[in-house]
Amino acid sequence: MIGWEDIYKVLAAMFPLYTALILGYGSVKWWHMFNSDHCDAINRLSCYFIMPLFTFDFTTRINPYKMNYRFLAADVISKAIILLAILLWANFTKKGNYAWSITCFSLSSLNNALVVGVPLMEAMYGPLGENIVIQSSILQFMLWIMVLLMMFEFQSAKRSLDSGASSLESATNCESTNVDDKSKQTSLLVIAKIVGLKLAKNPNSYACSLGLIWALISNRWNLEMPIIMEGSVHIMSRAGAGISMLCMGLFMAMQDRMIECSAKLVVVAMILRFIVAPVTVAIGSFVVGLRGDVLHVAIIQALCVASCLKMERLFHPPPHIKIIAICACEE
Repeated sequence: MIGWEDIYKVLAAMFPLYTALILGYGSVKWWHMFNSDHCDAINRLSCYFIMPLFTFDFTTRINPYKMNYRFLAADVISKAIILLAILLWANFTKKGNYAWSITCFSLSSLNNALVVGVPLMEAMYGPLGENIVIQSSILQFMLWIMVLLMMFEFQSAKRSLDSGASSLESATNCESTNVDDKSKQTSLLVIAKIVGLKLAKNPNSYACSLGLIWALISNRWNLEMPIIMEGSVHIMSRAGAGISMLCMGLFMAMQDRMIECSAKLVVVAMILRFIVAPVTVAIGSFVVGLRGDVLHVAIIQALCVASCLKMERLFHPPPHIKIIAICACEE
């Protein structure tokens, strides 16, 4: 039975995060302390310095040789179910399209693993909860964020190339059907190059990779991080959760409206986030045989709404149809 002490632990863990969010929102909306340039500077500071070190700090805390591979398998199965469903929807329904596929995947797959997940799960399940969430964040940064970024950049690059090709065809009075296979192949190579360059600029992927490498080395040979290096990481990483939520508040305050889409789209987003995400995780968990607290952590952490270093508005053909999809990295 859940007691008042348990409820207080959860509130004590979560309240400071939303204090930072409210301060960020109020500093723009109520007190007019920051303009758009200031907000962009704070966001970049968070993206390129604070959050990578925050990610590195947490990643180094795990023992890769004792990871819960059933949980990781359950996570992969849940994401595979979502991707398969999106693929079928995009190819076999009239309303299916690439841009909405990105939105659906981000809303139903990505969560705020470190910023919200760690304090929440630690308060509810102790070290086990924290460890599982960190494992989830590693898989998210190493695989699912990369998939989402690739989808974003492929769409962006393809639109740019299509726009350029259309302008060229208009100027030369050429029909699009006359584009040969060699030109198409060249376009694909350009898109792949642009995607690769964008992925190479993602600081969180480097932080997660380096943190995992250090965790492998330190746990294999029982090494401890030098104090000077540990202090250098901690001095920035300690601000990770607070600045992350502050940036989310800043972003919310910079919008003309709190919700920039119709009530119908809000309902769809809520279903994807709070029903589809935990249900698919539950299915994956049952497939691999997860039980007990690990199962509970797996399902609850899937409910942690993704936030914050940058919130991308996905572009859809109708200009009035917008939905906020939140990524965990800056372009």
